[in-house]
Amino acid sequence: MDFLRKTGARVAPPPPKSDDGRDQWPAAMGGCAGQGNLLRYPSVLYNNYGLQWFIPYLLAVFLIAIPALILEVAIGQAYRGGTVIAFNNINRRLKGVGMGPVIVSFIVVQYFTVNLAWIMNYFRYSFTSPLPWEGRIEDFYWNDVLQVGDIVEGSLSVDGNSVAWYQRYPSRALIGETVGWSIFIWFLIWFSIFRGVGMTGRVVYFTMGLPIVTTIIFRSDQLASGTVWQVAVGQVFFSTVIGFGYFTNYASYNQKHSSAVVDAVLICGSNVLFENFAAFAVFGVVGYLRRWPQDGVRLGAFVVGFLTLPEAVLQMPGANFWAILLFFTLVVLGFSSAFVMLDVVLTLICDSGMVKASRPVVVTVLTVLSFLMYLPYCTEFGYYLLDGVDRWVNNVALIFVAWSEVSSATTVYRWRDIVEQTGLPSFIVYNIRFFGGQIFGTALAHGISNPGAGAGAGIGFWAIMSVVAVLMARSLDAKAPRFWNRNTFICKFWFLAFYSGNQIRRDLNLIVGQGKNWKIPAFLPFLLRYISGPALAIVFSFAFPEFHSLRYDPMMITGFIISILTIIVVLVGFVMPRYYDAFIPIHRRGKGTEPTTAMETKGDFAGLPVSQIANAEGGLPRESASDHDDKAVKDDEAPPVYSPSGRRF
Repeated sequence: MDFLRKTGARVAPPPPKSDDGRDQWPAAMGGCAGQGNLLRYPSVLYNNYGLQWFIPYLLAVFLIAIPALILEVAIGQAYRGGTVIAFNNINRRLKGVGMGPVIVSFIVVQYFTVNLAWIMNYFRYSFTSPLPWEGRIEDFYWNDVLQVGDIVEGSLSVDGNSVAWYQRYPSRALIGETVGWSIFIWFLIWFSIFRGVGMTGRVVYFTMGLPIVTTIIFRSDQLASGTVWQVAVGQVFFSTVIGFGYFTNYASYNQKHSSAVVDAVLICGSNVLFENFAAFAVFGVVGYLRRWPQDGVRLGAFVVGFLTLPEAVLQMPGANFWAILLFFTLVVLGFSSAFVMLDVVLTLICDSGMVKASRPVVVTVLTVLSFLMYLPYCTEFGYYLLDGVDRWVNNVALIFVAWSEVSSATTVYRWRDIVEQTGLPSFIVYNIRFFGGQIFGTALAHGISNPGAGAGAGIGFWAIMSVVAVLMARSLDAKAPRFWNRNTFICKFWFLAFYSGNQIRRDLNLIVGQGKNWKIPAFLPFLLRYISGPALAIVFSFAFPEFHSLRYDPMMITGFIISILTIIVVLVGFVMPRYYDAFIPIHRRGKGTEPTTAMETKGDFAGLPVSQIANAEGGLPRESASDHDDKAVKDDEAPPVYSPSGRRF
C-alpha cells in the first residue's frame, strides 16, 4: 500500500500552495490550445471566405478579447475564487453574472467531448492498412464515423412568416462505438481533475506541447453582413475560453500578486498565433482538394478539419504512422479543453462548501451526471444536435455572458460611492441611457434595416440622457482626476460615466499591478464599458434574425432555448441575488459590501505607505510594516458573524 500511495503521489502530486494557502495553478495557458484552434477555427474561417474574415476577427481580439481576458484573470487572481465568488466580490447582485460562465462550460463540455469519441474512431482505423477513408473521405466521415441518420427536411412558408413543416429526425438510436469511446474519454476527464490542480498541471504540460509539435509537422462584401462579425466574436471567445469561467477559475489558483495583465496578453496572443498557424496547415490541404467555399453552403463546426486532415495523411509516406500521430494529437487537444471546462463547475461546488463530500466523490458524481446528459449526442441525430447547441451557445449565451461581465463590472462596482456623490436619481437616469441606448439603437437598426440610423439613435439617446443625469446630479464632495475636475459639469459626468471602471482598475492594481508587474492600463475601463460592451450588444442582436430563419429545425430550437435559459439565470441573479448565496462560502458572503470612500482605494494593502506596498509586491522583507500587516491579514481572514438566517451582523 505504501508503494501505491507513493506512486499516486508522484503521478497526481498534491499541488503547491500560494501565499494565502490556496492551491497553486502553474499552467493557465493550457486551456487555449484545443480543438477550437485546429478543427473549429478552420471551419469558421472556411465558411467566412478567408482573408476578409481577419478584419472582424482581429478587431474582436484587440477590442474585446484581450480587455475581457485581463478582467477575468485579474478578478480571479485578486478575489481567490471562481467566477461566482469573484463577481460577488464586485457586487452581490452579480452572482448571476458569475453563474453564466459556469453554465456555458457545463453545456459545452457535454457536446464537445463527442468530438473526441469520433476522433477515437479515426484513431482506431489508423492501425488499418490501407487507411479505410482512402478515396471516400466524406462517405467515411458521415457514414462510418458519425453514422448520421436520415432527416426529413423542414422549411418556412413562402412568405417566411410561419413554419410550413418542422424538420424531423426519424433515426434516434444510440451508436454503440461512440458510447464506448465516450466512456473512455469521460474516465480520462475524471482522472485528470479528481486530485485537484496538482494532477491537472501535470496533464496540461503534456497537452500544451504535443499539438504544437504535430501542427509544425502538418503544416469585401461579406463584411456588411452581421453574421461574419457574430461568428468572429464567437470563435475568439470559444478558442480563448473567454466567458467559460476557465481563466477566472484558474487565476484564483495563481500567486495572488502575479502579473495578470502579462498573463492575459500572452494567453490571447498565443491563441491567435496557434490557431492561425494551424489554419495554414489545414488550408494547404483545402487548396489541394480544390474544396472552395460556396455561397449558401455552410459547413458545421469542426467539419473542415475532419475532411481535410485525414486527406493530408494520405499524401504522406508512412500514412498510418502520421494518421496515428494526428488523431492522438486531436484527442489531446480536445481533452485539454474538456477537463478544464468541467473543472469550472467542480470549483464552484467545492469552493462553496455546499457539499461536504470529498473532492474525488464530487468529481465522480459530476462526471457520471455529465456523461448521462451527454448521451443524446451519441445518437444518430447527435451531429445535428451538436450543431444546433454549438451555434446558439456561441452566438447567444456566450456573447451575452461576456457582455454582462464587461458591462456590469464597470457599472456597479462601488456604485454607492457614485450615489453618495451624485444622488440615486442621477445614477439611475444615466444607466438607463447606457443600457437603454444599446437596446433602442440595435432594435431600431434591425426594425428599419438601417444600421446607421440605429447607431445614431442609440448615441443620441445616450447623449440626451447623459445631459439630463448630469443636470440632476447634486453637488460633489470628492474631486475627479485631472482634466475632469476643471468644472462641475464634467466632474459630475466623470463620476457617472467612468468612476466604477476606474475604481475597479485602481483596486485591482493594488494586488495584480504592483512591483514589476504590468499595471491594468487606465484606458481599459473605458474600452470595456464603451467599446467592448456596445460591440457585444450589437453582435448579440444578430442572432435573433438568424434564428427566425431557422426556427423550423427542432435542434436549432433546442440550442436557442438552452441559450435563453442561460441568460435568464444571469438576470435572476441580478434581481434576486440571495437565491445564489448557496454558491458562496458563508464567511465570504459579505465581501464587496465593505464601506468605502469615494476616490480612495481599498484592498489588502490599502492605507499602507507606497514604499511598503512596493516592498510587499517585490517580495522584499516587510518588517517595517509587520504589525500593520499582521492585523490586516487577521482582519481579512476573520469570518464575519451571521445569524441563523444568513444575515450578516
